[in-house]
Amino acid sequence: MQRLLLPPLKAFAGIRSVGLLVPRAASRAQYGCSFGSRHPLKPGQYGTITEVALQSGKGSMPLPSKAAEQAVGRWLLVCSGTVAGAVILGGVTRLTESGLSMVDWHLIKEMKPPTSKEEWEAEFQKYQQFPEFKILNHDMTLAEFKFIWYMEYSHRMWGRAVGLAYILPAAYFWRKGWLSRGMKGRVLALCSLVCFQGLLGWYMVKSGLEEKPEAYDIPRVSQYRLAAHLGSALVLYCASLWTSLSLLLPGHKLPETRQLLWLRRFAGGTAGLVFLTALSGAFVAGLDAGLVYNSFPKMGESWIPEDLLTFSPILKNVFENPTMVQFDHRLLGITSVTAITMLYFLSRRIPLPRRTKMAAVTLLALAYAQVALGISTLLMYVPTPLAATHQSGSLALLSGALWLMNELRRVPK
Repeated sequence: MQRLLLPPLKAFAGIRSVGLLVPRAASRAQYGCSFGSRHPLKPGQYGTITEVALQSGKGSMPLPSKAAEQAVGRWLLVCSGTVAGAVILGGVTRLTESGLSMVDWHLIKEMKPPTSKEEWEAEFQKYQQFPEFKILNHDMTLAEFKFIWYMEYSHRMWGRAVGLAYILPAAYFWRKGWLSRGMKGRVLALCSLVCFQGLLGWYMVKSGLEEKPEAYDIPRVSQYRLAAHLGSALVLYCASLWTSLSLLLPGHKLPETRQLLWLRRFAGGTAGLVFLTALSGAFVAGLDAGLVYNSFPKMGESWIPEDLLTFSPILKNVFENPTMVQFDHRLLGITSVTAITMLYFLSRRIPLPRRTKMAAVTLLALAYAQVALGISTLLMYVPTPLAATHQSGSLALLSGALWLMNELRRVPK
């Protein structure tokens, strides 16, 4: 009688409620059932009629498995790497003064570069109509133009590759049901930010193509738009890297002591300081502020230069005075390395897992390497290879800060 009544009742209960789902990893006999297969089945699958509904598409999708989370984590790690490549390539484009060589923007049309001599001549003639050629590069040859054009072209094509690296796998993972509800919202935000980055990049370039009769300086993009472009790229990088680390690295179950709470907060503040220092580098690049005082630790003959507050109102100096911009970047860099040093010694006073200690040591080493790169770049009058390495170092330092923060994160119970 039990064998006749129990299967229909269990099937009916499985339709009404998911509370009776039986993991297939366990044997049926363990739950008082002797019908069906005698072999234990794979973990994460269920033995009620709900499974039939899921397979036929009539039920809700199952939650992503651990393997799916690992795949999504590796994908986002690769995406963060492509964003880092775009930031570095963009920095080299800026250092070689190539960013204004392409004077229009088309999503698809510009993917095909000029091939014939006539096409190159036409592209060069378009460039000659804008301020950079008229003021700075009026004696430029076609061969020299090709170099800066290909630099900007490479940066734009890399940006399109970054967009595809986010959007195509996101659509695939979404369709496969490998994204949890919360992860879907996060992935949508990341893909939207990628698209916004492309539009913001062109908005930045346009500021350097405008005629400015009142300006006698060399044409350059707005430092505000440059900072916005870099800042959004850093946000995209940080969000992608943080999510990938959270999916790939198992969290530590650390005892929630007051010391750990303070260390976690201090690590978060330090990471924010590193981010702000990297962002201030955009103002240094946008104003060529690395070329005004090429000495260290003093700025010229004094610790505080006389032309620090020459602009009016005073707040304008923070964003538009090259002397103040370099001074702020120095101050932020010194504060960042001091905070990282303190963070390292604080972490030594708490018993932490080996991987967390390794993250703290790595962050400390990256901080001092970045300081050495920054000082060398300044003293050598900003050579392109060294300046590009310094910018790459800022991403490495930010990555180390995020890694340590991720190691210290609170694990949900």
